[in-house]
Amino acid sequence: MSVGLTPILVGFVLALLVRLAQGSATVAMITAAGLAAPIVAVGALSAPELGLVTVAIAAGASGFSHVNDSGFWLVSRLFKINEAETLRTWTVSTGLIAVTGLISALLLSVLV
Repeated sequence: MSVGLTPILVGFVLALLVRLAQGSATVAMITAAGLAAPIVAVGALSAPELGLVTVAIAAGASGFSHVNDSGFWLVSRLFKINEAETLRTWTVSTGLIAVTGLISALLLSVLV
């Protein structure tokens, strides 16, 4: 069965799903890299393409920080804001970072 996702999108989605479920960006990156490795191996990607998959995984793992993430609480306590305000600011900011990283990787993949 073919889904039609590029390795960049697969890496991003895997990392984002792990990040949302578990909370840790580090765990999300390592897990997504391990899960995406067989796809990347079969794809015989060039070095720049591998770099873009790495960027996509890092972007997905950085996205949408929430209460399962220690960084969420660090920002909340450091800036002395409550959970709702942290969700409205920090979580939205990390979401924008993730989407920007994905779009950048996809745009650069056209040039590679």
